[in-house]
Amino acid sequence: MQTFKTSKARENILSKIRKGLGGEPLPMPFPEAEKETVAIYADSGVAAEEMFAEAFIKLGGKFIFCENEQELLDNINVLYENRGWKQLLCADERLLKKFQNRKIDIVTVADPKAEAADACITGCEALVARTGSILLSSRQNMGRVAPVYYPVHIVFAYANQVLPDIEDGLTALKKKYGNDLPSMINLTTGPSRTADIEKTLVVGVHGPGEVFCFLINAEG
Repeated sequence: MQTFKTSKARENILSKIRKGLGGEPLPMPFPEAEKETVAIYADSGVAAEEMFAEAFIKLGGKFIFCENEQELLDNINVLYENRGWKQLLCADERLLKKFQNRKIDIVTVADPKAEAADACITGCEALVARTGSILLSSRQNMGRVAPVYYPVHIVFAYANQVLPDIEDGLTALKKKYGNDLPSMINLTTGPSRTADIEKTLVVGVHGPGEVFCFLINAEG
């Protein structure tokens, strides 16, 4: 059997390691830290819907509260007429049918080929109250394209989709999809903006210049 020579210094180091491994394990410092769950962000006592609206508006988003789905359709219709849009896409099949059932013909089926569309409507996975963010995923129809490609992104959500923090949103996704999570999970926080151009803040360069959120006071 072939033997290999080791230097004296190397052998000294190895012997100290063996001695250390063979001894009693050191006690864990501050063991109580593993037992206590300390909230990083204090509870403000404000309702999640109100917290989201406040944070979302501060980011430059436009928030509209709707008592029911009919009010949602009416508000989108008013927005369409006031803006003078020519093409409004809808990527959510369920909402599209509601427009069609009420004979409101302002929306068309979302199509990646409709490059000149003025705006696009999508649903969302959740709304994050603390950060005013919208949680989206690739499981939604045109989930990779609709929220970033068109000049205006219109999101609708229901009251039970408003969650306190990002962790809660990710937990909801795991509960919904199990181990088969979407290949893309996107957290959108306000309109697209960048300061890469001469260190000046510019809105709408890498995505929509405007983001609307219609929150329906009902469970979806």
